[in-house]
Amino acid sequence: MHRIIYTAAIAMASLILSSCGGGEKKTLPPPKHVSESAKMASPEDAMKNWKSNKGIGPVTNVELGAINQEMALDGQKIYEEMCTACHKVDKKFIGPAPKGLLERRTPEWIMNMILNPEEMVKNDPIAKQLLVEANGAPMANQNLTQDQARKVLEYIRTL
Repeated sequence: MHRIIYTAAIAMASLILSSCGGGEKKTLPPPKHVSESAKMASPEDAMKNWKSNKGIGPVTNVELGAINQEMALDGQKIYEEMCTACHKVDKKFIGPAPKGLLERRTPEWIMNMILNPEEMVKNDPIAKQLLVEANGAPMANQNLTQDQARKVLEYIRTL
């Protein structure tokens, strides 16, 4: 009886393994936007010139006016649900602290990092450096919408 179960288990494992792969390779489309500073070779230069780096992704322009408290409250809820496992408001944890973030990153960069972290850590020199500082722990893509990312940005502005 044990031999039959063992043989069946081996057969199932073989079927599962043989069914993996073999499909078409999926390629990512080219980045939607790469700012000139994101193309810089040196992370040190990128860190110095962060004010011109909008990152890589769909967000090319963010207009900031007075803080929208309703958006900020929605953003706080999203942040608390999706971001606090890795980010603490006022101190570095796994990822950097968001408090004061707009003093060291553009709003476009922040939103592109939220929306497009895989591409950012591959091609943006600042994101690459942050990955090193985080001991190789990449930011998880939470699959937020652009509207949700904007609300999180609004919350970050209140910190």
